[in-house]
Amino acid sequence: MTKDRIDRRFAALAAEGRAAFIAYVVAGDPDRATSQAILDGLPAAGADIIEVGFPFSDPMAEGPSIQLGSQRALLGGMTLQGTLDMVAAFRAKDADTPIILMGYLNPVLNRGYETFAADAAKAGVDGLIIVDCPPEESDPLADALDANGVALIRLATPTTDDKRLPAVMRRTSGFVYYVSVAGVTGVKEADADAVVEPVRRLRAASGLPVAVGFGIRTAERAAEVARVADAAVVGSALVDEIAGALESGSNENVTERVLSKAGELAKAVRSARVRDA
Repeated sequence: MTKDRIDRRFAALAAEGRAAFIAYVVAGDPDRATSQAILDGLPAAGADIIEVGFPFSDPMAEGPSIQLGSQRALLGGMTLQGTLDMVAAFRAKDADTPIILMGYLNPVLNRGYETFAADAAKAGVDGLIIVDCPPEESDPLADALDANGVALIRLATPTTDDKRLPAVMRRTSGFVYYVSVAGVTGVKEADADAVVEPVRRLRAASGLPVAVGFGIRTAERAAEVARVADAAVVGSALVDEIAGALESGSNENVTERVLSKAGELAKAVRSARVRDA
């Protein structure tokens, strides 16, 4: 099924006239059991698509929030295999919600492209975002993913000019992820007005839905982006809820806190275009 799940989800949302809410979490943060509970609960909280970050020791594109989440996960023993196991456990309960893995090339390269792609598809992964794999060097990975029906999802940025765009769009499937701000995740805020033209340009170049992320932390900003893009991606704000619960020193339920925030964001995305109708 794999990438077909992504296509079906975006088609269904387009028929509803709304954007997708994509929730990002770090596998294993703050621990394996809690992370699995959060992952399993996200669809009911309103997540249309879920991005699962496999933790890495040098997450160069991540801001402080996700860096700390990755550190917590690694200290808890989370691995790429552990991430796949979590996806498989999720998939045993949910056959419909697309799952995208997001991370860095070294763990995938170490596993071997063919082995990784086959294992990811078996676990129920629908797409893959590799932050640090240049398009010019991605054909072997793309070949392995294509052979197993897993989408390779590219990142485009504010600096992706017309000369660079064809290379970025080549062999992209599922959707295009537009990085709305220059820099790392969770530090600057996205400007909804500023993403209108890039979203239009990327849709025209790829023929695919365009998700916007890296700068969405509030329900208000998620709604603004959802009015102009096909999806709004939120990660740091959810990871911050984990950190906040841990730092509070109380008996606050981490899972409930994260899912409550996800529900707030999902509601904003779902109602964004209704207000414009």
